[in-house]
Amino acid sequence: MFTKILIANRGEIACRVIATARKMGIKTVAVYSDADKEARHVKLADEAVRIGTPPSRDSYLLADKIIEACKQTGAQAVHPGYGFLSENEAFARRCEEEGIAFIGPKAHSIAAMGDKIASKKLALEAKVNTIPGYNDAIAGAEQAVEIAKGIGYPVMIKASAGGGGKGLRVAYNDKEAFEGFTACQNEARNSFGDDRIFIEKFVQEPRHIEIQVVGDSLGNVIYLNERECSIQRRHQKVIEEAPSPFISDATRKAMGEQAVQLAKAVKYQSAGTVEFVVGKDQDFYFLEMNTRLQVEHPVTECITGLDLVELMIRVAAGEKLPLTQAEVKRDGWAIECRINAEDPFRNFLPSTGRLVRFNPPQQTMHQADTTNLFGVRVDTGVQDGGEIPMFYDSMIAKLIVHGSDRNDAIAKMREALNAFVIRGISSNIPFQAALLAHPKFVAGDFNTGFIAEHYAQGFKAEDVPHDDADFLVALAAFVRRKSRERASGLSGQLPGYGVKVGSDYVVISLAADGAHRHTPVHVDEVIGETGAAQVVVAGKRFQIASPSRLNDIVITGVCNGQAFTAQMERGSSKNPLALVVQHNGTRLETMVVSPRMAELHALMPFKPPADMSKYVLSPMPGLLVDVAVQPGQKVQAGERVAVIEAMKMENVLFAAADGIVGKVLASKGESLVVDQPIVEFE
Repeated sequence: MFTKILIANRGEIACRVIATARKMGIKTVAVYSDADKEARHVKLADEAVRIGTPPSRDSYLLADKIIEACKQTGAQAVHPGYGFLSENEAFARRCEEEGIAFIGPKAHSIAAMGDKIASKKLALEAKVNTIPGYNDAIAGAEQAVEIAKGIGYPVMIKASAGGGGKGLRVAYNDKEAFEGFTACQNEARNSFGDDRIFIEKFVQEPRHIEIQVVGDSLGNVIYLNERECSIQRRHQKVIEEAPSPFISDATRKAMGEQAVQLAKAVKYQSAGTVEFVVGKDQDFYFLEMNTRLQVEHPVTECITGLDLVELMIRVAAGEKLPLTQAEVKRDGWAIECRINAEDPFRNFLPSTGRLVRFNPPQQTMHQADTTNLFGVRVDTGVQDGGEIPMFYDSMIAKLIVHGSDRNDAIAKMREALNAFVIRGISSNIPFQAALLAHPKFVAGDFNTGFIAEHYAQGFKAEDVPHDDADFLVALAAFVRRKSRERASGLSGQLPGYGVKVGSDYVVISLAADGAHRHTPVHVDEVIGETGAAQVVVAGKRFQIASPSRLNDIVITGVCNGQAFTAQMERGSSKNPLALVVQHNGTRLETMVVSPRMAELHALMPFKPPADMSKYVLSPMPGLLVDVAVQPGQKVQAGERVAVIEAMKMENVLFAAADGIVGKVLASKGESLVVDQPIVEFE
């Protein structure tokens, strides 16, 4: 067994590998760029080596620097995590040549599966179901149209070297096939330096289901059940679960056996994932093989009780797999939500900056520990007060729950999301909460088009349906009443001027447009029970009891016999007197006041926000990489004005109307904050 390994990665996956290495008594070496010198993975590792400047191409993608770091620290093996160099055949071969163990498959397996055209041919030879299509590189758009006609529409046009949604189009007719081929070829050439394109049948109502396999150097390969990864946004997974609520035991067995056949065909050693697209009639076809650990591996760890990182390390050290196919378990149901630094209410634009507060829900399951399951686990590479840099992907954390069945897992996940406190940047937690509450998701009735279909116009606050909006009002009144009770007990108050608790309040729900809603509530203390009160809202009674302190952001308790977790804060960016309640993805900004104060508040004039229509504002924090206009220039609506870059994503800003540029307020290379003016029109 190795005594020291280097992790050629960053963020949560680097922390994940360190957890298993520590359990196994193996020393770890972290590598870091200048942007990550204070990062969590650097602090957790036994040693750390700087490998370059913030951009990935100048640090985490430099194979030479990583090999050099191995030699410098005496690391006998490299774990590449996922992304970066994890599926780089040349890097795996280089490690082998330098006598450093690559904790992943052999270079020949990566090469065989890394090319989508070659891997499809291999799958056919291994008798794995493949989608009908044309598997050789296509000469031009005219040939693409003829092939598409032969297969039958709809068809999918894909770049051989594609990934991350680039070089991918669906065509329903000749015109779309012609245009799609040209667009895919250009994207593939620019993104991957490889413009080979192939075409295959597009499966209707497709589900994305993948099989986890593990192989050793002795030729043993097993499959560890499946993961359901159909909840995707722009080809990026959002929620993953294991097992799938859709496939039958017979389909699971057939898919698993085919995945093993394919892995054996390429002499696969290590953990890998065979991805399938599954049609509405459970017809399944090979999509691709990911020759690395997947982001969503924890859900498989929960239901099987296996540590996948440990299996990878043991196999890389030449050990035999410790179990047979018959010994693979499937216990309970696991769900993972990817918590990303993005603003769901601004079309999921990246959100970078300082994590002013990062307080995940209490963990009862931990990385590398497969003895304590059926709980909550958080995999993250950040910490309270840390920075979310603009140079890497947007994932802050992965929230994983393990329940006795699917409904139990959904309920656990909703409560865990309620307890997840992130401040300073925006996160996609409200969107995750909405997805988990959607009746079709709860019923397991979805496919890869679910988000595009149900959130076609983007995501808005009103898309988060709350089970009982009056509960939020009652909770705000409860907290206000408890704070008044505490204030009334303070000593030294002047006679006649002491704080009066009162039972009648008005909860004013504050709206951005000034259309505030006033809800009268009545609150009575429950005699003999501290931290309890009965709140009446619109004739409904809410018996609330909570052990939480008044300054806690996360409030737990029981309402009408049902346990709840919510977030409560005093003050908002617009109103220091506000009480802000968050529960199940819904955010309510309130003021809880006496009936007389509510009357006076209703008379207050509404101050509309400033008119910013003359400005082009930055929609996200990021780097201003280009300003395409100058003062005095005439600009037409739709014309390019500026380009902002953050988290591997470029955002082009266009003029909303015709006009003349008055001032350019930000310069190229500047780091921008949200809503910072870039250009002012006359």
